Amino acid sequence: MRCDTKTFAQMYETVYKDLYRFALCMMKNPQDAEDAVSEAVVAAYENIGKLRNEEAFKSWIFTILSNTCRKKWRDAVRQESRLEEGRAPWERFEEPDLGVALDVRKAFFLLEEEEQTIVGLSVFGGYNSQEIGEALKLNPNTVRSKRSRALQKMECVLR
Repeated sequence: MRCDTKTFAQMYETVYKDLYRFALCMMKNPQDAEDAVSEAVVAAYENIGKLRNEEAFKSWIFTILSNTCRKKWRDAVRQESRLEEGRAPWERFEEPDLGVALDVRKAFFLLEEEEQTIVGLSVFGGYNSQEIGEALKLNPNTVRSKRSRALQKMECVLR
């Protein structure tokens, strides 16, 4: 797709609040969410030529953001592991809520990319099946069944 700066800005303006809300739910920190959105927008702008259909922009940029959040989260986990190794055994403890949050994130990242997008848009973005279906070019019933299966997968991992 050929796209100039003005067109990209117009498309971005339609989704920027949802991108931030999604990133905030994923990253749990406003600064990290802002960083993830910024990185995703730069990546999207640099790769806009790969987008074939302007109507797919929303799902395309959410996929980029999801991948960016996943990468940032993995990097943070690696850094935390390195810090953890340097602590004495009695200093190595996790807050229960943090442990649950990490487990949920791990379960989320075990999902397929499309499942992550559907769950992310539904749970974190607040979109209904109809809206997600339109964004991803899927039947709303298909979205509901994929979301249900994805949430079941996460539940199995969390047990």
